Amino acid sequence: MTAPQHIAVIDIGKTNVKLALVDLATRAEVAVTTRANTVLPGPPYPHFDTDGHWAFLLDALARFQRDHGIDAISITTHGACAALLAADGTLAAPVLDYEHPGPDTLRADYDAIRPPFAETGSARLPMGLNVGAQLFWQFQTDPDLLPRVAHLVTWPQYWAHRLTGIAATDVTSLGCHTDLWNPYAGRPSALVQTLGLTGRIAPARRSGDLLGTILPALAAQTGLRPGTPVACGIHDSNASLLPHLLDRSGPFSVVSTGTWVVVMTMNGAPVTLNPDRDTLVNVNALGQPVPSARFMGGREYELIRAGKPPLATTADADSVLTQGFMLLPSVQTGSGPFPNHPMRWHPAEPTADAAREVSLGWYLALMTAECLAITGALGPAIIEGPFARNPFFRDMLAAATGRAVLASPSQTGTAVGAALLFAQGAVAPVPLAETVPADPRLVAYARDWRARV
Repeated sequence: MTAPQHIAVIDIGKTNVKLALVDLATRAEVAVTTRANTVLPGPPYPHFDTDGHWAFLLDALARFQRDHGIDAISITTHGACAALLAADGTLAAPVLDYEHPGPDTLRADYDAIRPPFAETGSARLPMGLNVGAQLFWQFQTDPDLLPRVAHLVTWPQYWAHRLTGIAATDVTSLGCHTDLWNPYAGRPSALVQTLGLTGRIAPARRSGDLLGTILPALAAQTGLRPGTPVACGIHDSNASLLPHLLDRSGPFSVVSTGTWVVVMTMNGAPVTLNPDRDTLVNVNALGQPVPSARFMGGREYELIRAGKPPLATTADADSVLTQGFMLLPSVQTGSGPFPNHPMRWHPAEPTADAAREVSLGWYLALMTAECLAITGALGPAIIEGPFARNPFFRDMLAAATGRAVLASPSQTGTAVGAALLFAQGAVAPVPLAETVPADPRLVAYARDWRARV
């Protein structure tokens, strides 16, 4: 079989839905198109617009096929999401938005049945951020739902199922704070039986497994070649990690940035993860447990910036250092390394928008540095996604960790990794821009910030 060149990557993020076309030989994104991941209000509860996304994706696939040609399809999505399929392959219930607070109303009842952190590597999170909590709440509030469920598929595989008709899960999505997976044993946790889902979790596959080929009707509708292969799919943070798993040995960490900032540490120092600080054990595309930590950094950026474009300069950074402005955690409470700390400015909130922008970039870097520390990070930190283009973030992260920061040029952060599920043999790595610790004033600022936290 000839190695595919153009990989269409379906990328379902919490904020946006994207289709990216990746040239596998160069690891370059040839084309990208997006739509907002608007949540529908219900009934019966806030849920994702699966039909709207599907129509968008089919149109984009047809355009990419017409303009460039598509050799294969890969899929990457955010975590904390699963779909319940009826026997005929349709949804047994709408796909719940994990930010719906409904599961919190049964928190005590769910806590009584969920497995311990030592079994799942999954911290207890609010709302529906644990898939097990979503399912428990859905089954309790709709007693007729469980009998309707033939298969549970994780979120990448929902889209793979629509493409191929084949039901599956993947280990990276099952290992993403679902409470449903034991990452050390590589098998379902005890919760699956407790929820009555034994035999209904679709088979767990490696992310790079070839799941199948597109359905004939989709080939006719989009113009794609009949028999176009579809990979099983991968959790988005693990998609960001995969290129570096293939390229590197020794210690390093990947910082995947988007709505969530997820830190994944490979070959780091031994640590005991603290679930109260939003640490977790992810499972990478090779099936290995990965110490991880996270916070909702992209959401925090949106809350503070409110859509304003970047405008700050080096002079603005000098002014913030002179006046000592600091943003202290947490802008978004309930998750992250300081989940119960209310946000505050020190000594006061700056009046200049540029000063707020600089302070925010440094805050996000210092939160990331905290996540790196609690996962035992050694070696460079590789930044994937939009924060890789933020100079204030890069400079402060290098200063706070005392180690190099490498910035990926990837526009979407996850698409290249998902495309690499189709790599056959070595693929030339993309050069990464390096930032090294330089300004001692930033080192002092980081030390002061940590003392105040």
